Amino acid sequence: MSTFEEELIKIAPVLSRLRKISLFGKKIILEGEENLINKGPNLIVGNHIGSYKDIAVLFEIIPRPIFFTANRMIFSKKEFNFLIKKHLRKHLKDLGVFFYRLFTPLRMYFVEFISTNITGIGTIPVNLEGSKKHAIIKCQEYVENGKAVVLLQGTGRIIKSNPNPYVSSFRRGPSIISYNLFKEKGISVPVTPIAMFGTHLPFLIPRKIKVKVGKPLFIKDYLTDNFDESVIRFRNAMEKRVRMLLYEMVNPSVSFRI
Repeated sequence: MSTFEEELIKIAPVLSRLRKISLFGKKIILEGEENLINKGPNLIVGNHIGSYKDIAVLFEIIPRPIFFTANRMIFSKKEFNFLIKKHLRKHLKDLGVFFYRLFTPLRMYFVEFISTNITGIGTIPVNLEGSKKHAIIKCQEYVENGKAVVLLQGTGRIIKSNPNPYVSSFRRGPSIISYNLFKEKGISVPVTPIAMFGTHLPFLIPRKIKVKVGKPLFIKDYLTDNFDESVIRFRNAMEKRVRMLLYEMVNPSVSFRI
């Protein structure tokens, strides 16, 4: 049975074309490339403001196979169709059902392509509407086996009502994974903070995408005798570091304290 790395080599030309299509008209300006972890266990955290373009950027800049979580429903054509219908109805009401039926040929082609090929591009299937514990365990297994797992923080779009619209509040998942692996397995996982700006701009509009990679963070530097306190301290440190990277990148003349 082929490893993921071997499968990635096979689909590399297709993946390259998908990246170019996703980032058409965009130019990536990368800072801090030397801070990327080239091998071994690694968690990659960052702001999530550009939907699929964020993932395309990471595939472009990270020189190793990466894994990211995806709703398990998109691995099944039947469940993926249900998910699309649910999403359209939620946001467009009855008009959503109309569009669901109107674009049936295009929708079926899209669903067929994604559900058939998504396992080949580093996705970790999880039930995003179910237990977060299950998702954490799945990601933890991948990291323990020496993989690089991406856990972007945010909704994939800018929410203007958010006090920090470009860097959403971080969840506890990356901290819990880091804590468990250090305490249970003795693995000190480097957590790579990445800030992105420009991926939120619409598809096809020529713009620069700025990316800044920070030095890795380690849970051992934030440990206390209490699990919750340790997890919260590390979560806050990651969020502040990504926010700092963003501010330094967008407005380097403004000092920022973490």
